[in-house]
Amino acid sequence: MRRIMFSILTLVAIASYSVTAQGFGFDDVVAKAKALAEKPYKAPEPIPKFMTDLSFNQYRNIRFDAEQSLWRESHSRFQVTMVSPGLYYTHAVKINTINSEGVRPLNYDKNQFSFPSDDLGKRVPPDLGYAGFKLTYPLLKSSVQTPFLMFAGASYFQGIGKQNVFGSSARGVAVDTGLPTGEQFPSFVEYWLVRPAPDAHAMLFYGLLNGKSVTGAYQFTVYPGTKTLLKVKAVLIPRQTIKLLGVAPLTSMFFYGENTPRPRGEWRQQVHDSDGLLIHNGGSGEWLWRPLIDPKTLQMDYFSTESVSGFGLMQRHTAFADYQDLGARYDQRPSIWVEPQGDWGKGQVVLVQLPTDKETNDNIAAFWSPLQPWPAKKPVTLAYNLSFGDAGIAGETMAHAINTFVGDGNRVGGGNVKGAYRILVDFKGGPLDKLRANASVVGRVTARNGGQILEQFAEYVPPIHGWRLSILAKPADGKPLGLRAYLAQGEQTLSETWSYFLPADNNVLAGGE
Repeated sequence: MRRIMFSILTLVAIASYSVTAQGFGFDDVVAKAKALAEKPYKAPEPIPKFMTDLSFNQYRNIRFDAEQSLWRESHSRFQVTMVSPGLYYTHAVKINTINSEGVRPLNYDKNQFSFPSDDLGKRVPPDLGYAGFKLTYPLLKSSVQTPFLMFAGASYFQGIGKQNVFGSSARGVAVDTGLPTGEQFPSFVEYWLVRPAPDAHAMLFYGLLNGKSVTGAYQFTVYPGTKTLLKVKAVLIPRQTIKLLGVAPLTSMFFYGENTPRPRGEWRQQVHDSDGLLIHNGGSGEWLWRPLIDPKTLQMDYFSTESVSGFGLMQRHTAFADYQDLGARYDQRPSIWVEPQGDWGKGQVVLVQLPTDKETNDNIAAFWSPLQPWPAKKPVTLAYNLSFGDAGIAGETMAHAINTFVGDGNRVGGGNVKGAYRILVDFKGGPLDKLRANASVVGRVTARNGGQILEQFAEYVPPIHGWRLSILAKPADGKPLGLRAYLAQGEQTLSETWSYFLPADNNVLAGGE
């Protein structure tokens, strides 16, 4: 019944803006992307250097006047505020609107902004342009417009569900992320915003992407709510063969968490926008969970998928007590889930983890990459749903890992084996909720890279109403420790597969710093 009602609401929402979209559509954006692919790449025109040299506080104090929001005069549910170039946003983009009268460019007006000083305001060119836009919607109160989606900076965009604050980002595409040759950053260079009916519950817009190695056309249909859903259709056209193409890339930050040592001087228990990568492999049906780390050197992992059903960077720790940070509110950062529509074929979900010494650096990326590189000049059409919301947006029915603790396996409470690690993994939900505390639950644990499983057992933990898998494992000399584990009862798999990688160079063992 819920699916039927959702389909009806979807059709109604689309009908509310389909009339205004006449005269321009996705095929027109595809044609522009194909034309771009035939031309030599030209980088976007940079903004004046004094704008990129602004400090964080200076840029933050460039404010758009909400009273001048696009479509405010009609009391539309969807309204648009503009993002100023400056600091990280190094070039302007073209923004157009589409209504019953056709397509019109949205011209820059510096009077829509207030600046932190009169001197800065005078220096800003009258034709500077916009860096992007934010969509607002009455998410919390019917009388208050809440920003819930922002497109600005290369091909980055951020979204939130009803109970979130901005955190992790998505991107249009990623090129050679993590490779020694260096990453490329294709950019959205033009947008078309289709004016919705004032009472619409969904909004349609298009984006044109351009980069040194790829161009693309995107159609976004957005549904804000408890979770914010973007239905994405994309046509990507490689200008040349790309070594590592990232489809539906996600970007986040992991500084430290419960499974890593706390940096010296830090008072907060955890600091991260996401704490793990979740993958649903359509070929095997397996759900896989990989807790994130902040490695000392670049760490890249490749998870093969026959036909990926979904992947995402999740924020499973959503209690304020996990962070105790009233400013950043990491407990309210969104999870992001990608659900391919149709069969993307054989490929791999790639996890890139970069070292960081501060929480202001995004050091995590995850994306899907085809097994075979796409040929140059050949358009590829993909569709996927992208959701921002709480950690339940993936719809996983298996028990899931809610905690991962890692410590020295040669100390009281850990064990008495030098060079070993004690790992505790707490599972909860799914089939476990139906079991009694004395049920015969066992762990299935394997080690990679020559590691040894010295001990492992599962037990019920009353305070969390879940089960704990305790592992004592020792890596081979000088090797990283790789582990996979899940809970089972007889032949029945009860949980997702927990997968962990601990580099040989880490600070977990006593005296390791």
